[in-house]
Amino acid sequence: MRGEATVLHADLDAFYASVEQRDQPSLRGRPVIVGGGVVLAASYEAKARGVRTAMGGRQARELCPDAVVVRPRMDAYSAASKDVFAIFRDTTPLVEGISIDEAFLEVGGLRRISGTPEQIAVRLRERVRVEVGLPISVGVARTKYLAKVASAVSKPDGLIVVEPEREQEFLLPLPVERLWGVGKVTGAKLHGLGIHTVGELADLEAATAERLLGRAAGAHLHALARLKDPRPVDTTKRRGSIGSQRALGSRPRTHDELDVFLTQIVDRLGRRLREKDRVCRTVVLRLRYGDFAKATRSRSFRIPSDRTALLLSVARGLLAAAMPEIEARGITLIGVSLTGLGRADSVPPELDIDWDDGARLDSVLDTLRDRFGAASVARATQLGRDPGWSTPVLPEHE
Repeated sequence: MRGEATVLHADLDAFYASVEQRDQPSLRGRPVIVGGGVVLAASYEAKARGVRTAMGGRQARELCPDAVVVRPRMDAYSAASKDVFAIFRDTTPLVEGISIDEAFLEVGGLRRISGTPEQIAVRLRERVRVEVGLPISVGVARTKYLAKVASAVSKPDGLIVVEPEREQEFLLPLPVERLWGVGKVTGAKLHGLGIHTVGELADLEAATAERLLGRAAGAHLHALARLKDPRPVDTTKRRGSIGSQRALGSRPRTHDELDVFLTQIVDRLGRRLREKDRVCRTVVLRLRYGDFAKATRSRSFRIPSDRTALLLSVARGLLAAAMPEIEARGITLIGVSLTGLGRADSVPPELDIDWDDGARLDSVLDTLRDRFGAASVARATQLGRDPGWSTPVLPEHE
């Protein structure tokens, strides 16, 4: 016996769009697109018409002209995520969050007090539906990888349990794109080699897979195809970085517009640092040009900081340096990541220098936003301009 199927992968269905349909009953059963310039989320009614996440808004509306396009409401999505994760943690103390809308849960050892893993999954889905009002799909398996594949196959709003004795029966007939790490490029390469299913990849020798796909990728994907995934649910990981980004569509953007978006992003990231008593060592500016090529620019501090004014000053310097390239190529996305995170109490005390009293200003703004909402206070440069958020602050890989 290779162990029990005790790992749950819980994944909210079309999360942003589902929150919009929950909060606006008139949208239920209708195709919904979140985000205008670039699709951030699409309801299953819109997905059935070919709309996909990260698709351009114009193309999405051509595919689905009767879709309802709504602006993103990041505060609502964040609140819903917190409610769902509270249910996860009430289900088991062993929760590994993957993103704002999905997590792994280890429920082994709970059989006496909570029932079988399948019974636990059934109750979890019901609680999320009743208490938060959202559909969620769950896969249950022996490993994280298989649980994630099972939840994807079960969508929308489903539950699949993959018992150890039927793992091969479940996995091997699936399209090779179901493997964790196979995107469009790798999928096309595998198809070109005549490999269309997971089973066909598993039939190769490991050395052959490494030669065809590269040593690291080939070894990783071949191991998954042969049901090798030793990673346990990890509840100890700390964020190595946090980041947020804004999709901009395809129209030209001025420096002033980009500065507004940059300010919004950095304001929120700085607040998140202070909420978690963290500091960062490096600011990374992330750009996607009009031709969809990506670029990053970064600058590190000698002493880590959580001061919004300092973070914004560095981010603005990086943006200014990138403007000639932006003006020449256009821009479709701007984002910021704060990396090299550490505990605030690990930073040596600063000298008693005013620095325009930035720490006091940060504290006052944080307090106001906690009490009256994230949009209650804005910088003067943002007045009369779009305050929308396209993506939440999410953990990135360490």
